[in-house]
Amino acid sequence: MANIKQQIKRNITNNKNKLFNASFKSGVKTALKDVEKYANEKNYEKASEAYNLACKKLDKGLAKGIFHKNFVARNKSRLALLVNNAK
Repeated sequence: MANIKQQIKRNITNNKNKLFNASFKSGVKTALKDVEKYANEKNYEKASEAYNLACKKLDKGLAKGIFHKNFVARNKSRLALLVNNAK
């Protein structure tokens, strides 16, 4: 454990950010799985709604620096193909 007061404060902040990022990533994974589930059921309406929510979460994660731009682009493209094939 650090003896320096500034580093102790940074450790607290880093732990808060770690918990937030873990929770956020878990929510994104759930949103991605929902899109895949509805697309596999051939339910276009629910799949498109879930796709919109997943894209919103992915874009928010990109803006906050949680995800890399290629990760977001790859997942949005993959999900769009699934949703379009669910028609």
